[in-house]
Amino acid sequence: MNLFVAQAQQIEAPEIHYNAIAPVLIVLGAACVSVLLEALLPKHQRWAVQLLLSLVSLVAATGTLILYANSADRPEQGVATLAGVIAVDTPSLFLWGTLLVLAFGSILLIADRSVEPGGAFVAQAAIRPGTVQDRAQATKTGMQTEVFPLTLFALGGMMTFVAANDLLTMFIALEVLSLPLYLLCGLARRRRLLSQEAAVKYFLLGAFASAFFLYGVALLYGYAGSVKLSAIATAAAGTDRSDTLLFAGFGLLVVGLLFKAAVGPFHAWTPDVYQGAPTPVTAFMAACTKVAAFGGILRVLTVAFENTQWEWRGVLYGVAVVSMVIGAVLGLTQTDVKRMIAYSSVAHAGFLLIGSIALVPNGEGVSATMFYLLAYGFTTIAAFGIVSLVRNSDGEATHLSQWAGLAKRSPIVAGTFTFLLLALAGIPLTSGFIGKFVVFSAAIEAGLTPLVVVALVASAVAAFFYLRVIVLMYFSDPATDGPTVTVPGAFTTIAITLGAVVTLVLGLWPTLVLDWAGTGTFLS
Repeated sequence: MNLFVAQAQQIEAPEIHYNAIAPVLIVLGAACVSVLLEALLPKHQRWAVQLLLSLVSLVAATGTLILYANSADRPEQGVATLAGVIAVDTPSLFLWGTLLVLAFGSILLIADRSVEPGGAFVAQAAIRPGTVQDRAQATKTGMQTEVFPLTLFALGGMMTFVAANDLLTMFIALEVLSLPLYLLCGLARRRRLLSQEAAVKYFLLGAFASAFFLYGVALLYGYAGSVKLSAIATAAAGTDRSDTLLFAGFGLLVVGLLFKAAVGPFHAWTPDVYQGAPTPVTAFMAACTKVAAFGGILRVLTVAFENTQWEWRGVLYGVAVVSMVIGAVLGLTQTDVKRMIAYSSVAHAGFLLIGSIALVPNGEGVSATMFYLLAYGFTTIAAFGIVSLVRNSDGEATHLSQWAGLAKRSPIVAGTFTFLLLALAGIPLTSGFIGKFVVFSAAIEAGLTPLVVVALVASAVAAFFYLRVIVLMYFSDPATDGPTVTVPGAFTTIAITLGAVVTLVLGLWPTLVLDWAGTGTFLS
């Protein structure tokens, strides 16, 4: 007994830097409180309280992040806390801030009850489409508020994912961010079959990707004797163990990460899920999940595998080319706006992967990729906000033929969407142009000039399907029974305006964000 007491006294509790991880604690704490409110509050009070809690928690988390980032006591190189499993460094703070501001816009789209009366969500995803119960759900005007805690839990998982300093924590965060998204995809009020199909496909393919990720973690643990990223880097720098475990584990691990980032050829879920999910959820996934996935990719490649980049760079080089080609070419064949943007995201994932593998000594590849993530996220949220406004009697009118002559029906909506499409195409005076410019510049400096040439060709091809929509809106006559443009509510208007304004501001004055993104490196 005395021996047990003596051993217990020697065990010291890990030091926890609460001020460093306060943004994550606030978001996850708000998610837990949101679950309790969902169970205890009367139904007519839930929407207002849940929305207020969600927005206040995001503002509070952003405030604590800014305070910590500007604190004189913050170590410049970052701090590892919670027994070293969470690394709070400058890239973590930048990615957290990006996720919080993008989630703010996404929450506004999710909470809107004016574009779709009663909101875009149903109460029970399991009800069979076409039944009496399903039709009754579609006519209800009450907002289903379960989406708020699910969104907060997904956001908390994303924030943990980009700061995870070991692979086991990263896997747990991956599941925390994924499971709520699987549920959210199946809750569309309209087009129930598409929504349920999207949720099932996302879940099944996500389970496969998680299995790849976890098996890769097991192989890397066998190689390094640890799941910590720094320990893997140390073992890769010099060990007598077989490199087969190292590179097999790396390959499986990266497959799981590329799946979440919607990088081709691991993109099969993307067009179906983007099309079938409720549009506010699609906006949240397209913006925030890509930030989380590439944040994890950047940390893994930079901290754990930078010493072996000459072995894996060629593989990711090929993956980036495949992703850009798939996104650009298959995007040309799409007749649905949401599927077109989905394939656009696959092409953009290829561009982002170029920055991720451009590990130049001064860190320009990392900072350029993080800037691209912020710029792409705001543009995407605003674009899906516009998509939700074009409607007919069946709900959203997403077929391209239904967008003919839209500029004659609503010049403001058409003009805003045109600006956002030009940003996605990378036209100057938009954030999309600056994002591509800094990523391609970093790649050229890292010796990836042939890859940049392929990216420029893919960008030119992709620009065609953006311009096709613009021509359709401005130079075609609207059908007499065509869709109408719904007047957006305050929340959707704020989300679209915020996205469009940031897209313009970052295109004209990108220096502030670029400077912040380039001020630090990942903690190793």
